[in-house]
Amino acid sequence: MLDRLRRRFFWTPRQKLLSALVAAMLVLGLGGWGAYLIVKPEDRSCATGVARPAGSGECVGVNGTGHDFRVPALTAITAAIGRENAGLKPGEYATVALLLPLTAADPGTAEKILRELQGAYAYQYRANHESNSETPKIRLVLANTGNKNAHWRTVVDRLTAMTGAPDRLRAVSGVATSSAEVRDAVTALTGAGIAVVGTTITADDLANGPGRDRFPGLARVSPTNSDEAKALAHFGKVDAARAILVQDSRTGDHYIDTLRSAFAASLKGAPYEPQLYTSPKDNTEEGTTANTFRQITHLICDTRAETVFFAGRHTQLRQFINALGSRGCADRAFTVLTGDEGSYLGADEKLNRAALGKKLTVRYAALAHPDAWRSAPGRPVPATGGSTTDFETFLHDITRADQKPVPLRDGQAIVAYDAMATAVHAIRQATPADAPYPELADVGTQWPQVKGSLRVKGASGWICLDNHGNPYNKAVPIVELAADGTQRFVQTAWPEGRPPAETCLPPKRG
Repeated sequence: MLDRLRRRFFWTPRQKLLSALVAAMLVLGLGGWGAYLIVKPEDRSCATGVARPAGSGECVGVNGTGHDFRVPALTAITAAIGRENAGLKPGEYATVALLLPLTAADPGTAEKILRELQGAYAYQYRANHESNSETPKIRLVLANTGNKNAHWRTVVDRLTAMTGAPDRLRAVSGVATSSAEVRDAVTALTGAGIAVVGTTITADDLANGPGRDRFPGLARVSPTNSDEAKALAHFGKVDAARAILVQDSRTGDHYIDTLRSAFAASLKGAPYEPQLYTSPKDNTEEGTTANTFRQITHLICDTRAETVFFAGRHTQLRQFINALGSRGCADRAFTVLTGDEGSYLGADEKLNRAALGKKLTVRYAALAHPDAWRSAPGRPVPATGGSTTDFETFLHDITRADQKPVPLRDGQAIVAYDAMATAVHAIRQATPADAPYPELADVGTQWPQVKGSLRVKGASGWICLDNHGNPYNKAVPIVELAADGTQRFVQTAWPEGRPPAETCLPPKRG
């Protein structure tokens, strides 16, 4: 009876039609939702101003709110920068960007980047809290160009759009590697009228000079490769007749190209032709160069050389040192001299440290060292070119960058601090007395006046710029890599052969 009633009242033709319609709507609705999910653009954002480019898992872009670009090692320092920025009021600040490959895959580069952020933040805090209320205050943002600076164009386009309110970007620092990508980024930034302060770029062709101001508004706080080579030559008093050059034959790396030329110039009259090797396209990779270095050490043993100049990056430098540790002429002493890439060796776990105890000395021209401005028995601090007081100020400031002591032996935090100091100096010098911030075009024109009594008293030494934005006679710490891996300061050398005069005014060049 109930079944008959159910069929009669609930399964009438009308209800069957309604049931079919409801079912169809459900199917279509679910299908439509599924189609929406398929065609909906993927959310590739990471944080404000930061996203993952197509085909990449890196978070690329510009941010100053504390985002760490998904790099856990940067979380603490990016959070500190975010807190400092959050305390600034709209309209009272100018912005400085740190342009760096924050998501670099190479461990050595990643460590260097962390130190650069710590050094820059240390000076940002000083500028905002311990500079007699000078204006404008400084907002610091992080600009990640991705591993090997692959996404520099995206980031540079974003930075050039930040020169107006509310950001008022007035300078870009960081700019730490002498690569083709960095050169292109600097070209684009300076072409847009943005002042740039390089930290650890040393390539001679990533600098301005007489008749070749290709990067208007670029300044640097590190010596060029040529100045490093001059300082090494003055320090070592190398006899060219007993020296040989080992060099990378791959071109296109501005650090290697200019270091090779600088060393060759200092070895005029040397009796031996350079020993060549060819690094992999990615010179952070091991490649097969270790085999070449084994052969080169045999040939060096065939010479009368005592000093070996090495023009190459740190991976190949480490391979070469390891090969020298196993050389056949172990009874002969050798000194290897190289550029600032030697600073990476202290943390390189693949370095055969036992090689350094076998009549092999490795010294490099560092960009900064914590002992350079500390007096020690038999090693007084130079009377000019820098000071203990300026370095002690840095030590006070850098403690804010981390709860743990920040390692200083590689000099990266010191140089980044000085670059930030130079950027802030230019921004404030360019700010009119009756204005809250400077015009964009006026910041990069300050570099010719950063000298004499207007020099920047850096933690790495005085920063006295010539008319082209290059440091004049900058202190070059000569550092020796000890067998226990420590980077021991030897003495300060000078491109001009002696410290600058108290006036620190670059001479007229012919």
